[in-house]
Amino acid sequence: MNKPGSIVFLAIVSVLCAGLVATPRGASAFPMPERLEFEISYTGIPAGRAVQEVSLEGNEVHIVSTAKSADWLRVFFPVEDRIESVLVSGAPPLYIGVPRLYRERIREGWTRFQKDAVFDRQKLEVRTRDLLKNSETTRSITRRTYDTLSSFFYFRSIPLQVGTSYFIDIFDCKKLWNTEVQVLRREVIETPLGRFRTVVIKPLLKSEGIFARTGDMYIWLTDDDRRIPVLMKSKVKIGSITATLVGGNYWPNKKQ
Repeated sequence: MNKPGSIVFLAIVSVLCAGLVATPRGASAFPMPERLEFEISYTGIPAGRAVQEVSLEGNEVHIVSTAKSADWLRVFFPVEDRIESVLVSGAPPLYIGVPRLYRERIREGWTRFQKDAVFDRQKLEVRTRDLLKNSETTRSITRRTYDTLSSFFYFRSIPLQVGTSYFIDIFDCKKLWNTEVQVLRREVIETPLGRFRTVVIKPLLKSEGIFARTGDMYIWLTDDDRRIPVLMKSKVKIGSITATLVGGNYWPNKKQ
């Protein structure tokens, strides 16, 4: 079984960051700034909270995702993660742009990660620096390469068609993965925030995470322009993980 800290981190980062790309024709945009607050539970037990924020600063889009363990878990396994993505904006507000910088600052118990990835769109390369190991690598990328955080936000700006699969190249600071996301169905669900019409998607992750190896993952997005992730579920080796939207600045008057 994976450690509880990894559950908190991967639930909000790996799940939310699974994305897909299609031709942006007819795409919509979500207003910025935006803040989404999630409660993470492991087999029904509260395990932590996470926040994702996106803002437009000049011609750049800044995305920040943070995750912290619950008080009971923090005593013996503290989790404090921060993931950032900076994108050069396309044509606001329709296109979120392409990443130029991706940064991970991970603390999960005794585990530490501090990595920066700098994207060079002219050379079609990404240079990754491991600050703790004092090492650096350079890998080739495609023109449609995103990092694990920005890929989800670009995905939210495109139309979704039930029964269709979409693909995106995602760089996770180790390898470039061509990721498929299936659009399964429309569904009305109830959450602590109310009743939502949603579109259910299923990312097929290939990266080396607990979700890729142990069970299917499902994400419920609001069936409107914003594509707000209101619920996420995934099975793990023992039990399951649920991430539920519980607050933030979105559109509370349009929940159905």
